[in-house]
Amino acid sequence: MCGIAGFIGEGDKKNLLTMIDSIRYRGPDDMGHFLKNEVGFAHARLSILDLSADGHQPMWNDKKDVAVIFNGEIYNFKELKEKFGLEKKYSFQSKTDTEVILRLYEEFGEACFEKLDGMFAIAVYDFKKDTLLLARDRIGEKPLYWGIFEDTLIFGSEIGALLKHPSVRRELNLEAVAQYLSREYVPTPHSIYKGIYKLEPAHYLIYKKGEFTKKLFWKIPTQISVISFQEALNNLGELLEKSVGERLVADVPVGIFLSGGIDSSTIAYYAQKISNERVKTFSIGFDEKSFDESVYAKQVATFLSTDHYHQRLTAKDSLDVLVDSVSVSGEPLADPAILPTLLLSKFTRDKVTVVLGGDGGDELLAGYPTFQADKLVSLYQNIPLTARNHLIEPIIHSLPASDKNFNLSFKLQKFIEGVACNPVERHSRWLQAFSKEDLPNLLTKEIFQSIIMVNPYVNSTDQSRQGVLNSYIHSYLMDGVLTKLDRASMRYALEVRAPFLGTEIVNFLTTLPYEYKLHRFTAKSDERQIAKKYYIQTKEGLRYTGFAMA
Repeated sequence: MCGIAGFIGEGDKKNLLTMIDSIRYRGPDDMGHFLKNEVGFAHARLSILDLSADGHQPMWNDKKDVAVIFNGEIYNFKELKEKFGLEKKYSFQSKTDTEVILRLYEEFGEACFEKLDGMFAIAVYDFKKDTLLLARDRIGEKPLYWGIFEDTLIFGSEIGALLKHPSVRRELNLEAVAQYLSREYVPTPHSIYKGIYKLEPAHYLIYKKGEFTKKLFWKIPTQISVISFQEALNNLGELLEKSVGERLVADVPVGIFLSGGIDSSTIAYYAQKISNERVKTFSIGFDEKSFDESVYAKQVATFLSTDHYHQRLTAKDSLDVLVDSVSVSGEPLADPAILPTLLLSKFTRDKVTVVLGGDGGDELLAGYPTFQADKLVSLYQNIPLTARNHLIEPIIHSLPASDKNFNLSFKLQKFIEGVACNPVERHSRWLQAFSKEDLPNLLTKEIFQSIIMVNPYVNSTDQSRQGVLNSYIHSYLMDGVLTKLDRASMRYALEVRAPFLGTEIVNFLTTLPYEYKLHRFTAKSDERQIAKKYYIQTKEGLRYTGFAMA
């Protein structure tokens, strides 16, 4: 895990170093750069694999005409090296995944990206072809911003790095503002600044002679599998164990984020099963019980016999990281959970450099309450309209507000807000802060008129239950959850890996029949069966609370 930055066009060494220095916290172990023929690459390294100087970036091929910088991890790099006989064809100078990317590019050109299983943001410059390639992983775990200003292409891991280049203009993107107010995050490919973009997931960008094109190298599968529930259960267990094993590989200490929910508990189970030593697990707690899962985390840790570390979050702790929460985001992100995530990351970094988490489980296995609520919509719509409008909904609106997490009043009011919408918009409304009807009251008349045609909701033509579930992957998960996780963890140079987001698991789970994930009103049916089979649940059962904050 690292930070990358660079430009093609105008710029000098001072500009390049200022860019990478702005995100140096992402990679405090080493820093490298080059500036050649108006091509500038810079890299801040967090050493994970091959801690020696052989892993230094930018990394060059033998002829010194191809350079690569890379942020992330490639979990199948050893497999790829063996499969394509790369060691027989090239003289490897390191044991890093970065060098495998370099050799794969020499072997396959731009077709190399589709072979990678991992989280990545990659920049390759081929001096023979005078071409830049930027690539981002399938799910969008790793950020990659880019923009073209005054005939100069500028890119980096965070917006802050781009803003350090003198050619970049700081002009507010009003369309992004409208979408942020509705979604609580700025959706890809937009950023909060006009002219700066996020590269879409599973895409690579080709830039040559002032022109760019973008190509897609993977899509979420849509063909539903014909498979029994028991087969699905067995396959999921095997895939999770494999994915966790791949993500435990590191030359630095590794731990587990353990919230007490079913996703992180499942990851902790497989990690402890695979490991020869007690796995380190980390959790934080809150004074407000409706937000606190720490008792469940401790119970799971005790049962699995992990080496568990726990810290309770106080108001003072929150104030201590409040400034960091504003500075690390780079653009608006209205998720208060970034505060506890920052604190958990800071606390965890004292013991380990890499952690595994349960991120992605909710989006792949219909774990959010919105999916259970969706099953109630047809029942609610069968109630006579008069009864709904004049009896039920007035009662719901009269319920007292509460500061409890996911309290009844909040859930019921959000439910009726989305009932009349199509499925994708319904879920968008259930997740949103403000509706599109609220925008005229939030923006000046001039600004509202300029963005009046903007659709603040997720765009999807597939309104099926699985289509709605898939829509979460490249929206709420990528631009909300994973953005928060990347910024909070990398602020303290902590690498977070997500076993649920392995390519094989994503391909498998997105093609499972929907009822295997949400059976009646029980979310994550298949994952819960794994939990029952392999490890005990707490007395009250493994539950989903969400990493929120009072």
